Amino acid sequence: MLHSCLPGCHVDILFPADADCVLPSGQGLQDYDGICWTGSSLTIHDETDDRVTRQIEFAKAGYEAAVPMFGSCWAAQMAVTAAGGKCAKNPKGREFGLARKIAVNAAGLVHPMFRGKKPVFDGFTSHEDEVAELPEGATLLASNDFSHVQAVDVSHKGGSFWAVQYHPEYDFNEVASLCRWRREALTKQGNFASLDDADQFIGKMQALHEDPASSHLRWQLGVDNDVLDDGIKQQEVRNWIEVKIIPRLNG
Repeated sequence: MLHSCLPGCHVDILFPADADCVLPSGQGLQDYDGICWTGSSLTIHDETDDRVTRQIEFAKAGYEAAVPMFGSCWAAQMAVTAAGGKCAKNPKGREFGLARKIAVNAAGLVHPMFRGKKPVFDGFTSHEDEVAELPEGATLLASNDFSHVQAVDVSHKGGSFWAVQYHPEYDFNEVASLCRWRREALTKQGNFASLDDADQFIGKMQALHEDPASSHLRWQLGVDNDVLDDGIKQQEVRNWIEVKIIPRLNG
């Protein structure tokens, strides 16, 4: 996704959950123009898990180095936690597949993250934890009925972190794979009437991924270009690059 949004960019991949994670030789965080966070299956509020606390410390270092950060899902929880906020398990369970009717609020409508984006849209998602308490310096930008915090901008110790709870980088192939892995839990939660029902849904998602122009699959799954057009789906990422990264590259 990053190479698509910023052709020619150089990306180093790190695993800050790992005890032996180090930056490339001769590099410090301040040498990077930006930091992007992906999702995670870990639990952000589990303070006994070293894999979690190591990542929180890395995010804190990112803030202090004033390197612009962006990320999805786990990243929204990381942005908030590293700045002093709190997260918890969502009592509604796992929001899965599509986060419906994400509504950009008044602050979000004038925020550059949502420049060129519709005020209400759907996004790919899979999470059962959510932001429960925003820290000082955080601005809520978007919400829906399942999770109050769907997008946030956190300013902390001279750094900034734009984050969304949904996944701009996902597609239906990714969500179909996740659904196949979580089909039993999702059926137990009530998303599906049976495992066969889940399998049919997975099949439709996979088919739509292979043929995104299929009008009957779009109708049956209730989706449109919000999640099928990369230009729309990833607008927030492109805006972050334009506002936060390009000026650093040109500076």
